Amino acid sequence: MSQAEAQVAARISLVIAAEINARPDQVKAAVGLLDEGATVPFIARYRKEVTGGLDDTQLRTLAERLTYLREMEARRAAIADSITSQGKMTDALATSLAKAMTKAELEDIYLPYKPKRRTKAEIARERGLQPLADAIWADRRADPQALAASYIKDDVPDVKAALEGARDIVAETMSENAALVGRLRNHMREKSFLRARVVTGKEEAGAKFSDYFTHDERWANVPSHRALAMLRGWNEEVLTLSIDVDADDTSPVKPAHRMIAAEFGIGSGGPADQWLMEVAGWCWRVKLSSSLSLDLMRDLRERAEEEAIRVFARNLKDLLLAAPAGGKATLGLDPGIRTGVKVAAVDATGKLLETATVYPFQPRNDISGAMATLAGLIRKHKIELIAIGNGTASRETEKLAAEVIASLQGVKPPQKVVVSEAGASVYSASETAAKEFPGLDVSLRGAVSIARRLQDPLAELVKIEPKSIGVGQYQHDVDQSRLARSLDAVVEDAVNAVGVDLNTASVPLLARVSGLGPSIAEAIVVHRNEVGAFRSRKELLKVSRLGQRTFEQCAGFLRIPGGDEPLDASSVHPEAYGVAKKIVAACGRDVRALMGDSAALQKLDPKLFVDDRFGLPTVKDILAELEKPGRDPRPEFKTATFADGVEEMTDLKVGMLLEGTVTNVAAFGAFVDIGVHQDGLVHVSQLADRFVKDPNEVVKVGDVVKVRVTEVDVKRKRIGLTMRKDGGGERDARPTQRDDRIARPGNRPMSAGPKPDNAAQGQGALAAKLAEAMRRK
Repeated sequence: MSQAEAQVAARISLVIAAEINARPDQVKAAVGLLDEGATVPFIARYRKEVTGGLDDTQLRTLAERLTYLREMEARRAAIADSITSQGKMTDALATSLAKAMTKAELEDIYLPYKPKRRTKAEIARERGLQPLADAIWADRRADPQALAASYIKDDVPDVKAALEGARDIVAETMSENAALVGRLRNHMREKSFLRARVVTGKEEAGAKFSDYFTHDERWANVPSHRALAMLRGWNEEVLTLSIDVDADDTSPVKPAHRMIAAEFGIGSGGPADQWLMEVAGWCWRVKLSSSLSLDLMRDLRERAEEEAIRVFARNLKDLLLAAPAGGKATLGLDPGIRTGVKVAAVDATGKLLETATVYPFQPRNDISGAMATLAGLIRKHKIELIAIGNGTASRETEKLAAEVIASLQGVKPPQKVVVSEAGASVYSASETAAKEFPGLDVSLRGAVSIARRLQDPLAELVKIEPKSIGVGQYQHDVDQSRLARSLDAVVEDAVNAVGVDLNTASVPLLARVSGLGPSIAEAIVVHRNEVGAFRSRKELLKVSRLGQRTFEQCAGFLRIPGGDEPLDASSVHPEAYGVAKKIVAACGRDVRALMGDSAALQKLDPKLFVDDRFGLPTVKDILAELEKPGRDPRPEFKTATFADGVEEMTDLKVGMLLEGTVTNVAAFGAFVDIGVHQDGLVHVSQLADRFVKDPNEVVKVGDVVKVRVTEVDVKRKRIGLTMRKDGGGERDARPTQRDDRIARPGNRPMSAGPKPDNAAQGQGALAAKLAEAMRRK
């Protein structure tokens, strides 16, 4: 590594260390491991001594910021090379470039040197008007009109033309001053308002955006969900959006004008000062305000997207780590009316046993036949659980299942559970499902997925694209590649936090294990099918293309219950088996007898087993794992019980106390499935008998909660709920349920395509530029 590269790496380490509350040497160590190909789960679990104990959250932030900062350093170097090649680099400019902390600051500095198309200022210089601009700058008492008279010639026909050329030159100088642009941008961030207005004639078609038809809100305070709602309204040509700065300032000279004047020492003395002040105002109106407004709109979108992605990632994590019902024979029911209820029976391992389709509803109404079929499958396969999808006809199907259970005699009645079927149809039509069930009808694959996701949500949901699981907020409006990266990281962390049974895991699940991927996961399954079950982790090295480096990354996250080596069923990494066996020897017990014996293990001093390679954190982890080998970090399984007789919105009454399951958590509250085909909203102000800033402080996806009905609007499909013990009070003034109409889970994604040119023109110059900027995004 060269000295320059080392300086860049040190600078990046310092920045990230401050952001994740760590030391630069910890960051440097983690970066080294990431660059060598180590995964975040592996580093967090098995390299604590190297990184000083950085956790997975810190490491995820580190990895994300590392990418951004390296891109910024590459851009910094490219800008420096460009300016140097032009022969314009100075010590002061180099210092400014070195101190820039964001990409925006770098671009501000580069603006005067950036190759650009022939500008009006360049044309004015070609006409010999630079000396006129310099003369006006130099003598503030001079009369610009008089100065301009001597520049009249063929291509400058009069004084007006000469001064317009000088104005273009001066305005370009003002608009390319990096320090000034930075201060103006910060001023706008503090003082600007975002204004939304309805496009004339779109009131009826865009009714869902009616709360934003005349909406003003300080730019800095716009929350993510409202920003994305307004941006969606703009994208659908229902709303116009604009940035208004200093609207409440009544002084004759706006603050922005004063800032420009102060930067260039423009006073109120002679005629030249007056002319320069007019140019400053013109530059602000024509150049700076429009370009900086575009910056603020982009910042608003990025800020909103970041929060939306964070919410989606958090909800996805909660869903993936939901409690599994466990290895029990399960009957999956995918409800349907005209097309029938699809049925799939799977054994305790998720293996498909039998399928059927029953038609208890219109038009066939074959209730007796459906009950007979379901009862026969329950008896034949010793079914312990019935998983019912929560889509159309869910409550009717649940009622049918209850009648079947009640009719059973001589067998233990199975437990019925309503589960989310979000993404089941996506899985059914996927290549993964086609490979898994090549001869099975697409419609029946969904029933299999519903059954399996009750047994083990994580193992089944990894087969579905995370964006299709339906726990996001405006997921179709955010940067899709960034969203995908974030959600993939969540899935990877969840899978590795739980661990994977090497002998039963599917290819999609194995592919998410640290160090593995689709191709090696496929190779593992092929080897397993050809040779038989793995008896030890070491046998992984016999798998095609799985070398020592990959083995190091994945082995600790793969479990082999009942294998030749007892430690293979735990999260103890094979590289640390020596330490584990020292602990076992110190107890004078067989490893199988010692595993799970908390009393014996807690008597040991961890410091006695520290050596040159494995420090105290690893030893403590090994002792904890020996106490509870193969422990599952997920909570205990429990389900909501829907109220009998409450199956449709029309059955709801204000004041009803119901039980439900949290299906989504957004910035403005939580959505709860109470069994009426339409989730209700518990607004953030109704989550608890105290102030709640973040709904996630109180609830998470998958929680079973008790709620009271406060509002039922059948026409608009709105259900208001409260979790407050006092029965609910008034909502907070501003963030009302309007967000529900646009962000409600299950709403079809709205178009995010580019706006037509005529629409952009109809919204003014700023909107046209914004439209073009978004098209290029």
